[in-house]
Amino acid sequence: MAALDTGAADAMSDAYKGMSSDNIKGLVLGLSSSFFIGASFIVKKKGLKKAGASGVRAGVGGYSYLFEPLWWVGMITMIVGEIANFAAYAFAPAILVTPLGALSIIISAVLAHFILREKLHIFGILGCALCVVGSTTIVLHAPQEREIQSVKEVWDLASEPAFLFYAALVISVVLILIFQYIPQYGQTHILFYIGVCSLVGSLSVMSVKALGIALKLTLSGTNQLIYPQTWTFSMIVTICVLTQMNYLNKALDTFNTAVVSPIYYVMFTSFTILASVIMFKDWDRQNPTQIVTELCGFVTILSGTFLLHKTKDIADVRLPKHADEEDGYVQEGIPLRRQESSRTS
Repeated sequence: MAALDTGAADAMSDAYKGMSSDNIKGLVLGLSSSFFIGASFIVKKKGLKKAGASGVRAGVGGYSYLFEPLWWVGMITMIVGEIANFAAYAFAPAILVTPLGALSIIISAVLAHFILREKLHIFGILGCALCVVGSTTIVLHAPQEREIQSVKEVWDLASEPAFLFYAALVISVVLILIFQYIPQYGQTHILFYIGVCSLVGSLSVMSVKALGIALKLTLSGTNQLIYPQTWTFSMIVTICVLTQMNYLNKALDTFNTAVVSPIYYVMFTSFTILASVIMFKDWDRQNPTQIVTELCGFVTILSGTFLLHKTKDIADVRLPKHADEEDGYVQEGIPLRRQESSRTS
């Protein structure tokens, strides 16, 4: 019994030794990333609205926003945030970096309230809180990452049958959404646009981690750029990021920013953790208590998402409409989706 107590004490001591210098770097980079990404949602949407007032809106297939300087400011801000996020994954495990995405939701919601005049009903706010709590619960109880010494090790993990099946399933679902459902329901159901972004994002994060490991090892003296796997992961990241950018623009132009941000965070985090569990076999190193806690986190996320969607049905308690004098758009108190009547200028 004494030996068991000693072993438990040692394990507890190891768990609370504190953060390493690399983890601190990852934490700082992750916080910076959340700030830039949260702000970019607002700046990009302002650019999309200005572009839509004088051209074809992105939500219906237009690309006039490419000529709008404000959209490019938002795009550059997001790129800076993504670069910081990329670097954070190179220094710290996903269990530390991923929860920090919740901060971008808070920043985006606060800025949307003051700049875009977008408001959420009290149940929407509760839904956002539940989404953040559920996601945080999952990532805080996720297992530590295994040590990776070469990009070839990541490629071997990605080439195993379980992850190949997941990747094939993701690609199939994304193609079905893009060609069958989005043309019919993209303008009325937020989950189709966000679903594409999140599913593709789960594959991009796995590739980003591989690239982060490759660059970190290269800078430390072990050149990983000589391996074709490194360049293959680079190509996958490029394709995934371009796809995410396109459909995120459509979601931002069609739906309330304060709703897009948390739902995107929740779905992206969930699929990313699922991909990591399959690829790195995380649950094989967990006890039943940890797994049950993570499942409770998923239930919390589903509850929050449900509340977010139900806010659009509470029409009788919406705040009065008011016009945005800058661009002529009419915003409602808690619009989950911008109404057709509010698109007139």
